[in-house]
Amino acid sequence: MLENIKAQEEERKRIAVMIHDDIGNRLNILSLWLNNLDTQGDDVIKKNIYSQMSSLIDAARSISHSLYPVNLESVGFVLYVEELIANLSHKISISLKVMPGYEKKDIFVEVQLYRIIQEFTTNVIKHSTATDLWIYIKDYPRHMAVVISDNGQGFDYDLVKKGMGIKNIESRIKSMNATHKWKSTPNKGSRLIILIPRNHELPNQNSLN
Repeated sequence: MLENIKAQEEERKRIAVMIHDDIGNRLNILSLWLNNLDTQGDDVIKKNIYSQMSSLIDAARSISHSLYPVNLESVGFVLYVEELIANLSHKISISLKVMPGYEKKDIFVEVQLYRIIQEFTTNVIKHSTATDLWIYIKDYPRHMAVVISDNGQGFDYDLVKKGMGIKNIESRIKSMNATHKWKSTPNKGSRLIILIPRNHELPNQNSLN
C-alpha cells in the first residue's frame, strides 16, 4: 500500500511539475510577448487573446495543483493550507489553528495531510450543509494530532465508508502509519481525528477511544 501510494505521488509530481514549469511558464511568456506587441490591431481581438491566455494559465495551474501540490515544500505546509482556505473562502468558512511548536514534517507526510484536508473539505462542500469547518493541528512528543470537523448534518459511516472520498482519506492515513477515528452524528456535524506517529511508531490506540 505504502509503496503504491509513493509511486503514485512520484508520478503525479512528475506530471504536475511538467505542467507547472513547462506549459505554465510558456503561457506566461507568450502572454508577456502579446502584451508588448506594438500593433494597431483590433482591441477586441487583443482582449479576447489576453482573456484566453489568462484562462489557459489558470487551467494549467489548477491541473498541476490538483495532481500534486508542487509548491508545498518551498512555501511550507501551513501557508499552503492557508492558501487552500483562501481559495475556498467563498464556499465555506474554514478556521485553521496550528498550535505553537509545530515542526516541519517529511514532505510525504505533509503532502498526504494536505490531501486529506483537501478531500475532507471537498466532501463537506459537496455533500454537507455545513457553513463552518475547523482544522486543529498540534505536535506532541510522540505524534502529531490533527482534528478536522464541521457543523454539517453529519453522516452514517457504515453507509458512506465505501465512497471514494472516505476511501481516499483512509488510504492516505494508512500510508502514514497513522491511526484515526471518525466521530459523526446525524444533524450534529462530523469530526476526523488523526494521530500521525513520529519515527513511524504507532500511537496508543486507546488515545482515540
